[in-house]
Amino acid sequence: MPQHVIILSEDPIPTSPTVFEPGEGAETQFLGVVRGLEDGKTIRGIDYTAYRPMAEKMLQELVERGAQEHGPHRVFIQHRLGFVAAEEPSILIRVQTKHSAEAFDLCRWYLKEVKTSVPIWKRAVWAE
Repeated sequence: MPQHVIILSEDPIPTSPTVFEPGEGAETQFLGVVRGLEDGKTIRGIDYTAYRPMAEKMLQELVERGAQEHGPHRVFIQHRLGFVAAEEPSILIRVQTKHSAEAFDLCRWYLKEVKTSVPIWKRAVWAE
């Protein structure tokens, strides 16, 4: 796996085996799935939109900042765009580091930063 991979795509999120580099001993993974309920109401899914050039630039800056502030690690971030049905994954974040505690902390940090600073918007698509 290259150092940092960022994907904004309409494609489903694939599963892939973990491959560790020498010196890595931990991987954490966050897989966010669209809930079937939003504010207590049934939804069919979520429609994700983004201003792609800005979102890709901000994701790249985010992983660069992550490397500067948190030291050596690898990260893979994929966020779906377009319609994502309920019970399907919409975001995957994988972090590989030397130790488990830093992998957990970094995965949580990336998720918070993606949700609060990257221009990706969601709109619930309500069930009939």
